Amino acid sequence: MVEISAEQLKTILEVHGDWLASEGKEGNKACLYEANLQGADLKRADLRWADLEEVDLSRANMRSANLQAADLRKAKLLGAYLRGANLRRADLVGANLQHAILGQANFSRADLRGADLREADLDGANLCGADLTNTIGLTKKQVESATIDEKTRLPDYLRDLLLKESELKATADEWDNVR
Repeated sequence: MVEISAEQLKTILEVHGDWLASEGKEGNKACLYEANLQGADLKRADLRWADLEEVDLSRANMRSANLQAADLRKAKLLGAYLRGANLRRADLVGANLQHAILGQANFSRADLRGADLREADLDGANLCGADLTNTIGLTKKQVESATIDEKTRLPDYLRDLLLKESELKATADEWDNVR
């Protein structure tokens, strides 16, 4: 793990902001590969397209952070606070999101294949178009508390369960109409 001080992180965020504002002509894209950012305060931080692969953001405060299209492969986000964060098109393959607060977060079209979602709070999260295949610990209750659409890719065990319940409900509704 690479240790990053609060002052270094502030500078990296400023330079990344310059990179974003200039569309890559000035500053540098944030590269925090394998950085130790446990407990960091990244509330409302703009980390669009940042390299956060294998970063440790356990217990970090990222409320309303913009992580659109960020590379968070194999990131540790245990107990992280991401309520209202934008993770649209983020790459979270193999990320550990155990006990993370993800309510109201936007995961539309995010790649969460193989992510660990045990005990994660997904209440009100947008999972439309997200790829959740092979996730660990994703429950029916979590899925039902979030928003999904026909493009959301669920693990087989949940897709089959939800499809079966949908078919049973449709059959019950048909019987109600017959009576």
